[in-house]
Amino acid sequence: MNIIQIVFSPTGGTQKAADMITSAWDIPVRKVDLSDLETDFSAVSLEKDDVAVIAVPSFGGRVPAPAIQRLEKINGNQAMGILVCVYGNRAYEDTLIELNDSAEKSGFRVVAGIAAIAEHSIAHQYAAGRPDSADAEVLHGFAEKIIEKINENPEALPAPQIPGNRPYKKAGSGLIPKADRSCTGCGLCAWNCPVQREKKTSCLYRKKYYIQKNPTVQLYAVCRIFLYSLFSTQTNHSDCLDPDYLIDFPSS
Repeated sequence: MNIIQIVFSPTGGTQKAADMITSAWDIPVRKVDLSDLETDFSAVSLEKDDVAVIAVPSFGGRVPAPAIQRLEKINGNQAMGILVCVYGNRAYEDTLIELNDSAEKSGFRVVAGIAAIAEHSIAHQYAAGRPDSADAEVLHGFAEKIIEKINENPEALPAPQIPGNRPYKKAGSGLIPKADRSCTGCGLCAWNCPVQREKKTSCLYRKKYYIQKNPTVQLYAVCRIFLYSLFSTQTNHSDCLDPDYLIDFPSS
């Protein structure tokens, strides 16, 4: 029996909860990172006697769309799936049932579900510092009960009753960060984003990115700065890189 973590955890809280669960079994763990854009998820295939811990955060009571899209490319081959939903504020609503449906669509045989708490990824005052040592003890207890049932008779495990509603609650539009004048164009926001969405938004970083990558735009920007310096009384010409002063370059 192999243990595989299939985790979407851009800020680390979900990964921490998944690690607490699998550490209870003292078995080497293979990891599949659903937030890694470079992974060919269609090439990921499991065996029937494998156990997969499939962990995602709850975003507004739903599974993040990129996690669903990537999970459904994986070939589960009837491997046993343990679902983990991590939330940090009020409730996880339809996250577990949506994850259940996606896992079954990918060929996993769902045998258990867990809801865990982690520090909110935006409003850090909610569930600060969690999962903590007390959470670890509870998650270890769940993990031990689950593996005990699997070892008893893996073929006869009944499907669990997963809470949630079908149809799922309507997904929100989500939060899209926007750069202000303090942006230096370092690119960290774009390269660390699990969907690289920052590159596609009309933020200050995108303007600077195109300046750095396109010689024609570089020349345009230099001329714009030069002309602006002639006719402006401002001394800080870095403002020429502000969206107000640059053309709206295409997003692709």
